[in-house]
Amino acid sequence: MTTPHTHVIRILLADDHALVRRGVRLILDREPDLEVVAEAGDGAEAVELARTHAIDLAVMDIAMPRMTGLQATRELVARNPGLRVLMLTMHDNEQYFFQALRAGADGYVLKSVADRDLVAACRAAMRDEPFLYPGAVTALIRTYLDRVRDGEEPPEQVLTPREEEVLKLVAEGHSSKEIAELLFISIKTVHRHRENLLHKLGMRDRLQLTRYAIRAGLIEA
Repeated sequence: MTTPHTHVIRILLADDHALVRRGVRLILDREPDLEVVAEAGDGAEAVELARTHAIDLAVMDIAMPRMTGLQATRELVARNPGLRVLMLTMHDNEQYFFQALRAGADGYVLKSVADRDLVAACRAAMRDEPFLYPGAVTALIRTYLDRVRDGEEPPEQVLTPREEEVLKLVAEGHSSKEIAELLFISIKTVHRHRENLLHKLGMRDRLQLTRYAIRAGLIEA
């Protein structure tokens, strides 16, 4: 029973097994703030139903005929930017997990623990908080640490204050000679800083450095 003040989260449920859908629907419809308003048997049907139903959240299986949950997620998110998507899957698999995040999913829930996690995941997605099962968190951290170790994705604080100054000036289009004059250092030192920046940030050229500087808030876009 919903109170007049409760915003009911309208859910599209997509899974190619009717029994699974029935079980998931029972879990969700027990909650006063969650309501399954449409059910799809595959990804293509899910995309169609999203056109004709007002939905806030899609709960998608990954492996479905005609169109997978990952393909459908990409399509749904492109058409409805405000839509939240949860992957509900039997695959405790890092590769699927990363593909789901790339496709635009807001969370990844394992079917084996759906009765424990799914309701919390739905509410988290609507609050703009990603929901990840414990194994996924471990995978994310491990991948991040591997990339740091390989020099691909260093922590943001790796740059020294002087390197940040040089990066800012490079990104603003100054030549090495101008940077040397502005910072009262030799051109040789500027070149060394530039090389260090490219190496530390895993970048090749000025364009990439400029994009990084904008992202890091060192210069205005």
